Amino acid sequence: MRCGAALLATMLVAAVVACGSDSEDAPARATGQPATAAPAPTGEGHDREGGASATAAARGVRLVEVGRFAEPVALAAPPGDRRRVFVVEQAGRIRVVRDGRVLDRPFLDIRDDVVAGGEQGLLGLAFAPDYATSGRFYVYYTAAGSGTNTVAELRAAGPERADPSSRRILIAQRDDESNHNGGQLAFGPDGLLYIGMGDGGGADDRHGARGNGQDLGTLLGKILRIDPTPSDSRPYTIPPDNPFVGRPGARPEIYAYGLRNPWRFSFDRSTGAIAIADVGQNAVEEIDYLPRGRARGANFGWRPWEGDRRNFDEPAPGHVRPVLTKTHDDGWCSITGGYVVRDRGVPALRGRYVYGDFCLGQLRSVRLSPGRARGDRAIRGVPRVPNLSSFGEDARGRVYVLSLDGPVHRFAAR
Repeated sequence: MRCGAALLATMLVAAVVACGSDSEDAPARATGQPATAAPAPTGEGHDREGGASATAAARGVRLVEVGRFAEPVALAAPPGDRRRVFVVEQAGRIRVVRDGRVLDRPFLDIRDDVVAGGEQGLLGLAFAPDYATSGRFYVYYTAAGSGTNTVAELRAAGPERADPSSRRILIAQRDDESNHNGGQLAFGPDGLLYIGMGDGGGADDRHGARGNGQDLGTLLGKILRIDPTPSDSRPYTIPPDNPFVGRPGARPEIYAYGLRNPWRFSFDRSTGAIAIADVGQNAVEEIDYLPRGRARGANFGWRPWEGDRRNFDEPAPGHVRPVLTKTHDDGWCSITGGYVVRDRGVPALRGRYVYGDFCLGQLRSVRLSPGRARGDRAIRGVPRVPNLSSFGEDARGRVYVLSLDGPVHRFAAR
C-alpha cells in the first residue's frame, strides 16, 4: 500500500477513512502527528492571481474551534437553521452543536447497526430541503454484519432528537471489500438527493471484467441521483431526466460514473456547480469540476485513468479530465474535498474552493472554472490539520474543517 511517507512512518492504530491505497486493507491512521510534520507540496504559496496582494489577503483567515468529537467524518445543517450544525461520528452517532455548544445527548445513535473502522462507519448526512416541516434526513453507513453501503431515511422526533424506529432503507449496495465506500450525501440545487458510491474497493477496481467504475450495470464507482419519495416497487423515485434511464443494462439511478472513491463532493451554493474530490490509488489525487447540470452522464475516467495518468489501456468514452491533480511523489495520499466558500465573513476565501489531504493536513484553496484551476495555494495563517477527514458547510454558508483526531474548526476572518 502507499499513502504518503508521513503517514506510513506513523502507522499505529485505526485506518484513514478514505485513503488512496492500492491495497484491499485500509492504511493505518497517524495519531499524534505534529501539525508541521508533513512536507509542504511543491509550489506551496505560489499565487497566480495577483502576486503579493492576493497572498496577503489569504493570510486573513483563522480557524475557530467549535467542539471536539469522537472521530468526526462529516458535518451538515438543516436548510435555514442558523443556530445548529450536526457532526457525524464515524462509529455511528450524530452530535448537535447549538449556538456554539456541543449538546450532551446525541441526535442519533445507531452504533449497533454500523460497522466502523478504517473506511467504514457512519459516513454521510443530508437534511431534506423541507426538513423544517417533514423532519426527514438521510444517512449513509456501512451496515454491521454485511458491510453493505446503506442509504437510509429517518425522521426527527423533536428539535434535537431523531426517531431511530422511523428508519427506511433506500439503498443497500453489496460491497465485498472494506474500503472505497464513498459516503457523501447532498441535496443538489434541483432538490434531488445525490449519493457518492466508491468502486467497491481492492486494487485496480478489480471486480468485474473491466472494473465497476466504467460498468453502468452497477451502482459502484458512481454518483447517484434520486428522488427519495417512494415510487411503485422502489423505495425512491428515478428522476426521468437521469442520463441512463431506458438504456438496456444500465442502472437508472446513475448520474455520473468513472469514479474510484468520491469521498467528498459538493455543490456551489451560488452557482450549482459540482466539485468532486476523487481519491487516487498509487499516483494521483484529483479534483473534477463541472457547471450546474453538466455532470449529467459524465465519465470521469477511472479505472482507465487515475487523474491525468493512464492506468489501464482500456476505453473511457467521453472521459472528462480533472481540473486539478496532486501527486503522491509530492506527499499526497488521500485528497479531502471541501466547498466553494461563499461566506461573506471570510473575504479572503470567497469564491475559492477549499480542500486538503489526509496525510499532509495542509489546507489549500483554488479558483475552479470549467476545464481549469487557477491560483492554487496554501491558506496562509492557519495550522495544518492532522488526519484531515472532511469539510462541512452550515446553513449560512460557513465552512468547517474536521480532523479524525477529534477537533472541528470553522473558517473565520482574522
